Formats: sequence, C-alpha cells, structure tokens
Amino acid sequence: MNMKETGRRHPGTLPNIRPTVMDRVVEYFSPVRGARRRKARLFLALTGGYTGGSKSRRSLKRWTPLGNDADSDILPDLPALRERSRDLSRNNPIATGAIATKVTNVVGSGFRLKSQVDRDFLGLDDEAADHLESTIEREWSLFWDTRECDAARSLTGSENTRLVYRQAKENGDVFILLPRIKRNGIPYDLRLQVVEADRVCNKDNEPDSETLAGGIRRDDAGAPVEYHILKQHPGNARYLKNAEWDTVDAYGEKTGLPNVIHLMRTLRPNQSRGVPDLAPVIEPLKQLGRYTDAELMATVISGFFTVFIETADGDTDLQLDDLSDETGAAASDSDYKLGNGAIIGLAQGEKISTANPGRPNTTFDPFFISIVRQIGVALELPFEILIKHFTASYSAARAAMVEAWKYFTSERKWLVDDFLKIVFEVWMYEAVASGRVPAAGYFNDPAVRRAYLGAEWIGPAKGHIDEQKEIGAAEKRVGMGISTLAEETAQLTGGDWDKKHRRRVKEQQARVEGGLTEPIGEEATP
Repeated sequence: MNMKETGRRHPGTLPNIRPTVMDRVVEYFSPVRGARRRKARLFLALTGGYTGGSKSRRSLKRWTPLGNDADSDILPDLPALRERSRDLSRNNPIATGAIATKVTNVVGSGFRLKSQVDRDFLGLDDEAADHLESTIEREWSLFWDTRECDAARSLTGSENTRLVYRQAKENGDVFILLPRIKRNGIPYDLRLQVVEADRVCNKDNEPDSETLAGGIRRDDAGAPVEYHILKQHPGNARYLKNAEWDTVDAYGEKTGLPNVIHLMRTLRPNQSRGVPDLAPVIEPLKQLGRYTDAELMATVISGFFTVFIETADGDTDLQLDDLSDETGAAASDSDYKLGNGAIIGLAQGEKISTANPGRPNTTFDPFFISIVRQIGVALELPFEILIKHFTASYSAARAAMVEAWKYFTSERKWLVDDFLKIVFEVWMYEAVASGRVPAAGYFNDPAVRRAYLGAEWIGPAKGHIDEQKEIGAAEKRVGMGISTLAEETAQLTGGDWDKKHRRRVKEQQARVEGGLTEPIGEEATP
C-alpha cells in the first residue's frame, strides 16, 4: 500500500490543496486575491495541527528550544546545577525541607531484609527454608549493620543508604564502589565506598565522544565499560597536586559482578548522568528566598522604635545616663543604627525623613504559598507534606499523604532495585563462596541463584492520621483474605510478624504461668 492509497502525504512533498467553491469564485473575479488565498491555505497546511508547534504565533515565535540529545542538554549545565542545588539544600528552608522529607520518608531508619527464598523451586520443606532464611538474614546483619561494611569504617549500611539517596537527590546521581578489603576478625571483605558525582569526569579532561561522556566509557551497545574517577574532589582546596584519575572497570572480569553502582534516575534514552531533583525549581527557590529575606528585614526594621532629638544650637550632649550605649547616640557619632527604643541626637539644621515599610505585608503569605505549591508539584510533594501544615480537614490531609506515599513507594522501589539488591547480590556471592551461607547449585544455574536471592525489603511504616481507622481497615483486609498479617505488620509498624508472633507466644505462656490470664484452647477451664 503506497502513500497515495492511504491518503497520507510523503515527507518533503507539498500537500494537495483542493480549491473550494469560494476559492473558485474569488479567483474568477480577482486572480491575485485568489492566489493569496491559496498560499495562505497552503501555509496553514504545512504548519501542522498543534498550535503549540506554531512558529507564526506571536506568543510562540521566539520560543525555539533546541532538539538536543540527553547528554547535550544535561552535561554542559550539570556542574552549575549541582553547585546551586547543594547551596539551596544548605541555605534555603524549602529546599532543605524538601530533600529532608524525601530522605526521611523513603529511607528513614533504613531497610530491613526479609529473606524469601523460592522454597518450591529449590525443593525445600518449610523447616529447611525457614532455617536457610534465618541464616541469610543473620549473616546479612553481620555485614550490613556494622560500620565494617564501609570502606572508611564510618557508616553502617543503613547510614550509607541514606547518604546515597540524599546524594542522588541533591546531585542527580552518585557512584558506589564495591572494593574488597581484608580486615582481621571480619568475615566479609566486601566494602562500600561512596563517590560524589563531581569526582566522575573524563580522564585528563578528554572531550566527550560517542563512547565517552560524563566520565563513563560505554561499549557500542551503550553498556558501561569503565568509570573515570578523580582521586580528590575537584573542589578540595587542600589538594594542590595535578589532577589524577583512577579507572575502574564496570564489572569484574572473573565473576561478572558489578564493581560500581551508578545510582540515578534515567529520564531519557542514552542519558549518561543524572539531574538534581531541584533543577526545575532552582530559580523559583532562589527568588523566593530573596523575597523572604527582604520581607523579614523590612519587618525587623519596621519593628524598631527610634527617637530623633533636634536642638536649637546643635548641642547633642544628651542626658542619656539611664540608657545603655546600644540605645543612645549623638550627632557626632560616625555610625548611625536603628535599634529597639534607640535615641539619637541630631545636629543643628539636620532633619530626619522616615519611610514606612508597611510591614508585616499582608500579601506575603498568599504569594509565598502560591509559589510553594508550584514547587511542590515539580518535586512531587503535596503542599501539606512539603511545609508540614495540615489544617484543611482529615480527608484533605489523608489525600495528601496517600498521594505522597505513591511517590515514596516508587522511590523505595527504585532505591531497592538499583542499589540494595545489587549490594545484596554481590554480598551473597561472597557469603556462599566462603561457605557461611549454604546454597547448593548457586554458581551453576542462574535460575537457582535467583531463587536464593529472593527477598523483601521493608522500610519504615508510613504513619497514620487516625490509627484506629487504619487498624480497623487492616483487620478487614486480613479477614477478607486480600492481605496477610505479615503484610499488615510491615505496613503498620514496619516490623517482622514472624518475630512478633514468636514473642507473643512466649509472652502468652509467661502470663499463663504467672496466673495473669487463663489458658487458651484445650487447656482452658470451662
């Protein structure tokens, strides 16, 4: 079927404009006007059907964005975006709160590993599978919950998780090296070494190319091959040597396991580096901060009460013995300052002109809230969550929390898939190879390996506005069979139902033995 049969125009050819009856009438009486009419219709046909793509509208004529690829759009501006994002995170209350809110709700106190091996595929009965899962969780805790998992021995695994997530939000991406360092008394050699995004750049400042961009060299398929990492941060004022790079292979030659984790949100195909979360709102945040500072200063100045005294002869020898030096000043003083209840003497002929700043400004709060709402939309944080202000109603607050939790859940999934699962797989390789975790066939079959790596990562609970309603809803879900006690325990408290159940059984037995409660079941007396 050709273009003519389908009625579509081949790219590069002019559309066939059929004259209407009105066109023929105009051409008959005025061929010149008819030609202009046909030309106008031809132009309209060439412009397409979307007004947003029009190049003739006055409002859009000067809007000519470039159609660059991902790296061409991102890499030239990335250093400035990182620096401004970090500055806002340090000094701007809204930016600081937005990043902190994401870190607290997504990571919080950290993720807990709940091993869930595929017992059916591995042919394990419940007792053997439970024992294996307990062994994996115990060994993981031995590695993850101590500072020995950190190359610098400064952070635990959960603390590293918070660090890498914050770095990814502030800088756009972060790199985690996975070196192996032997230490006495430590059963595992795997370590985590977090590298800030600024340190990853092209070796010897080599220009970007088809295979090298943003400090990452890729193969023809686009897969990372090696990373170029500066030995010192480029902003380290104490480092005066010439720049030196380390080249780290992306994957181990023998094991095929990753040597580097590049944690970033990929927004476009073939994107080499990540973009800070604050990038779309850097200018509004900065301008809003300046406006807030100006309003705050104007309000402070309007709160000062200063008295100016003018004498006929210019004698400024005022009797201010009962006032402190901070509230009394003479005309001969070289430094005039407003102050709380300040009294200043004026010389002969001097006048004082006052300007009323009119503060507090009643329009400040509505304008501030309006801009913050837009910032919240860009950051995927509802207004109530962003500024921690719940005053509308229960339903509005709950809707805000539900909407925010959708975002936090997706962020957790991304963090688990792109960071925790990779670390867990690299650690599991060493745990099985060293014999500390028994896993028959782990190195022989990828399907078997995947069965042993099954796990659930449980983060902190989301919190509740009305806990009684939440518990009632959880009870109904369990009663209907659409949820389990383990799932509801994880969502409501972030705890482990298996451990809680064993503890409850022990507590119940102790209460029965102590005579505090009656036995349950067959032992109970009628």
